[in-house]
Amino acid sequence: MNNFKIRDCYEAFVIYNFLSLCYEYLGGEGNIMSEIRGKPIRSSCLYGTCCLNGKTYTIGFLRFCKQATLQFCLVKPLMAFVIIFLQAFGHYRDGDWSPDGGYIYITIIYNISVSLALYGLFLFYFATRDLLTPFEPVLKFCTVKSVIFLSFWQGVGLAILEKADVISPIIDSNGTPTSAGTVSAGYQNFLICIEMFCAAIALRYAFPYRVYAQGCVTDSRGRSVTMQSISSSLKETMNPKDIMTDAIHNFHPQYQQYTQYSSGK
Repeated sequence: MNNFKIRDCYEAFVIYNFLSLCYEYLGGEGNIMSEIRGKPIRSSCLYGTCCLNGKTYTIGFLRFCKQATLQFCLVKPLMAFVIIFLQAFGHYRDGDWSPDGGYIYITIIYNISVSLALYGLFLFYFATRDLLTPFEPVLKFCTVKSVIFLSFWQGVGLAILEKADVISPIIDSNGTPTSAGTVSAGYQNFLICIEMFCAAIALRYAFPYRVYAQGCVTDSRGRSVTMQSISSSLKETMNPKDIMTDAIHNFHPQYQQYTQYSSGK
């Protein structure tokens, strides 16, 4: 169970790093705004921009995209610790949809948070898709998100099957009764092992090593984008301090209209 909670925290970290990768591709917040600032936002039901008809891209728009992603990075680990706390007092069990348990409330909060994060990422892609095209963002996005979000919905689906008595308790080889919840968790872990093999192959093509071996990539405008800051140091890449610094920059009222420029650009 502790490993599961560590995985929850890591999922949130992956989301943040994916958006940071897109920012790195485009040269940072300042460069992104220089490309899209003042352009009209095209109304689209597919991307959820119907309510933004007639508006233009501003730093506030970009700030919302980052905030929507960052809130998931904060909510997901927090919910993981809440689950541990509730389990210690017997108020949480996977697949328990009763109002007296915490599972249903955690699921609702998680779904609101993850939906907001996805919406922010879709808005960001909608605004920068022409700039991101050379980097094949759709393949990267689908690969990363499928690994994270589909595993959650798979778990919810198994919980529903458990509730509907499709998944039943069994007796193991030692004659010990095993609950339906344990059986459901076993199915989840088994499916994830298979899916991770498929995901590893997909990631091989979504993030080819040649890009990082060359040290840089070139966008559609002929600009060279260095990749050293992403792959040169594992310690720097895994540093959670970046998330906290970014959260302060994006949520603090003082910085809401401030565009951050990288000194290295």
